[in-house]
Amino acid sequence: MENTSDKLERAKKRVEQIKGFYVHLAVYIVVNLIIVGSSVIRNGFDGEPVEFWGALSTTVFWGIGLAFHALNVFGIHGIFGRQWEEKQIRKYMEEDRREAEKFK
Repeated sequence: MENTSDKLERAKKRVEQIKGFYVHLAVYIVVNLIIVGSSVIRNGFDGEPVEFWGALSTTVFWGIGLAFHALNVFGIHGIFGRQWEEKQIRKYMEEDRREAEKFK
């Protein structure tokens, strides 16, 4: 049987993985806002069309890496796993219950 110490270590590791993902997401958002914003400011005021591929290439490729990071941390089951399914079932059951109460 697994002891409490092992469970605690696994839980800490899981929290660190999730925290790392959210830090990565925050940095992605801030840096890409700066890149795209500076491209619009630099190219948008001189009458020339904005070169979006130069600004968006970083966003696209880094976004792909971020998506893989999310899959690594949460996995496909983390996004649409058992807990998500149970939550959705409870939500729809509650909606049905409220609808039924309207007609009582």
